[in-house]
Amino acid sequence: MLYTKDILDESNPKLRQISKEVTFPLTKEDRDTIDLMIQYLHDSQIEELSEKYQLRPGMGLSAIQLGIAKRYFVVVYELSSPEDKEKEFETYILINPKIISNSMEQIYVEEGEGCLSVNRPVEGIVPRYARVTMEAYDLDGNKIHVRAREDLSVCFQHELDHLNGILFIDHIDPKNIYKGKDQMRAI
Repeated sequence: MLYTKDILDESNPKLRQISKEVTFPLTKEDRDTIDLMIQYLHDSQIEELSEKYQLRPGMGLSAIQLGIAKRYFVVVYELSSPEDKEKEFETYILINPKIISNSMEQIYVEEGEGCLSVNRPVEGIVPRYARVTMEAYDLDGNKIHVRAREDLSVCFQHELDHLNGILFIDHIDPKNIYKGKDQMRAI
């Protein structure tokens, strides 16, 4: 099982590495790591499990955040609404991902982006595309295309940044943390 302490903190220089392309077939170690990442993200979004195991809630996690400089990330996206008794999730595994198209419209997360590697509140605008299409590979090395919009689009871009050694805080203008707010839509 992964715990919050297993996720690298923003001060760790490994987070600034550019991750390397993955070759197929995947190693057993990579498959096991992906399973652990999915389990962490799933459990972290279920309140009783999050509290029981002291997991910081998150919906995306990149391999580099565990110190593994390989180009893959996992997103566990909650589909259920607050009224639903059972939580439903959709899981995305993107290996060697890249953006192949994006909207012109930009958005930002109104309450601010968060990150499992940044253990402090951060204010400011992080410009993101409202919609992206990503090309990647699945666990078996099949090419896939995934379209994302709104918060899922933000998450995909955030995780892709990790694979390039970029943290969301790098996008915030230190001289004007709300720069561009008028030209983007808040979500």
